[in-house]
Amino acid sequence: MPTPYDVIVLGLGGFGSAACAHLAQRNVRVLGIDQFPLGHQRGSSHGESRIIRQAYFEHPDYVPLLRRAYELWSELEQASGTNLYRQTGLLLAGSPTGETINGAIAAARQHAIPIEPLTASEAESRFPGMRFHQNHAVLFEPRAGFLRVEACINAHLEAARASGATLWPETPVHRIEIEANGVRIHTAQAVLTAPRLVVAAGAWTGPLLADLAIPLTPSRKFVGWFDVTPGAYHVDRGYPCFYAETHEGSFYGFPSLDGQVIKVAEHSGVDPVADPSLVDRACRPEDLPRLTTFLQQMLPHATSRLSRHSVCLYTMSPDSHFLIDHLPQAPHVTVACGFSGHGFKFTSVIGEVLADLSLRGKSSLPVGFLSLKRFAAG
Repeated sequence: MPTPYDVIVLGLGGFGSAACAHLAQRNVRVLGIDQFPLGHQRGSSHGESRIIRQAYFEHPDYVPLLRRAYELWSELEQASGTNLYRQTGLLLAGSPTGETINGAIAAARQHAIPIEPLTASEAESRFPGMRFHQNHAVLFEPRAGFLRVEACINAHLEAARASGATLWPETPVHRIEIEANGVRIHTAQAVLTAPRLVVAAGAWTGPLLADLAIPLTPSRKFVGWFDVTPGAYHVDRGYPCFYAETHEGSFYGFPSLDGQVIKVAEHSGVDPVADPSLVDRACRPEDLPRLTTFLQQMLPHATSRLSRHSVCLYTMSPDSHFLIDHLPQAPHVTVACGFSGHGFKFTSVIGEVLADLSLRGKSSLPVGFLSLKRFAAG
């Protein structure tokens, strides 16, 4: 029987919602499926805010994708009538010889991205109440800021619906059968077929795609909102996002949005979870000491009192870079996974890339460095 869909998308978080929007806007019959309710808090795309930046210390090859991401976020803001991005600037701090500072400088030089070097004393004078290790270098990227994560996902989902996409939340997928000319998706409600499949299922990608043969490690990440002295670090007073590479680890955070609490988390470290559906979402005693020590060192007007918390999942690839490609044995199956805790800012552009790869087999955007081929034997 003919299938009513041209493409099925598994996962409706950051990347899946963007893929559905871009596919539907090309007049493709799209079905998006997620095991959880829309806008859920169980995966990697929740928690109020995500940093977006261009002097990308992880690798300069990401910068062209970031530039396109900025364009697409702006377009989505205009189309949705919703504010998605706030430009606050970003402070990067760390050893002058460390990965963060050297990587950001290399990306900025290669791609002519404006950044401003500061001494620790200059940064403290410019942003009163912030403290920096006197032996650390500091960079300020003025065009960086943060994305409102839930609003971004909702805008993509609404764009997908408006262009005719069908969305099935609360629909667990029990099995995927990859056939020569399409796929067969088994759910409790129905067995679905389509000629093309996009998998953007986050931490659940590995169990769904056993044939991927790339080890993906879901990792539990604790995020805390801590009380601050009233009015301290308020975004309306010009405080930026921040990221610091220290001897203890790498930590990041956001300006206070209400003048009452500030959001911080540790980016470094891996806390593997065997089953992403069973991750512990409570605040453990071991979740707090490293964050409160960091707050004491960098943000002395923050307290150790936890106002609220969230737990999200990083899905770590073997080299901490994204995996975006067709399955080698099934070019009609496109996968996006392994975003390793630094992917959300790219969701707008990766949605476009996934639509390109699924419909045309290739993209004009430079994503070759993220292909599965880098893990090929030999």
